Amino acid sequence: MVRAMLPADMPILLALLIVSIATSAFVALRYFAASGLFALITQRVRPGLYEGKKRQIGREIRWSLIAAIIYGAPAGMVLWAWNHLGWTRLYTDFGAYPLWYLPVSVFIYLFAQDTWFYWSHRAMHHRRLFRIMHAVHHDSRPPTSWTAMSFHPMESLTGALLIPLLVFILPIHIAMLGVVLTAATIMGVTNHMGWEMFPRALVHSPLGNWVITASHHEKHHEHYACNFGLYFRFWDRLCGTDRGLSKRMVEQSGDAPRGVRI
Repeated sequence: MVRAMLPADMPILLALLIVSIATSAFVALRYFAASGLFALITQRVRPGLYEGKKRQIGREIRWSLIAAIIYGAPAGMVLWAWNHLGWTRLYTDFGAYPLWYLPVSVFIYLFAQDTWFYWSHRAMHHRRLFRIMHAVHHDSRPPTSWTAMSFHPMESLTGALLIPLLVFILPIHIAMLGVVLTAATIMGVTNHMGWEMFPRALVHSPLGNWVITASHHEKHHEHYACNFGLYFRFWDRLCGTDRGLSKRMVEQSGDAPRGVRI
């Protein structure tokens, strides 16, 4: 088991504060690295797309830094509990469970996160909750690569607690948890950056009909009352809230194949 580098006799509250600050700083750095990288790619591939959005991007960064604290604090506390108390179902031994469970655990975590996001996101589009919790995110019109974590603190709380709770219930290898967090970061950024980076062959394929990319999520930012999913289109399709792809993005990437709904 991995042991914490903090002294064993350090007061618990101080230790939790230190690990919370450390993990919040890590989340912030991860945000800047991912969003900054895709902003640079956007500048190269779609020059001028973010022109005139300096104030919007500055606002997105400020809200995202607050979100980093809210996401980082519970994660740090969970890591401390894992290191010092042996709590959680995190494990480091690849032989602790069958190898087939490694990808299965990733899918379970992603699907659980997607399910929670769909229903909480859809609830936040209720008129009263939207003004209180979700309007900050939709102030980005259109979204940019910096929008992914631009949340009101109350919305951040809804997303920050699920995975820290899941690790107490569902076993997952620490490396696979890293895969889950990496997928969350990359898809969060790429689905908001205002253009479709994935090839048309994927977006308009049978797989693309079930996986969310920027072309699908952009339509949510255009019309609000549809396309609520995070990773998968499963709940949108099941509940009748899937409205297809953004017409602007489909046209931007070329003519859509026959039968594609926009």
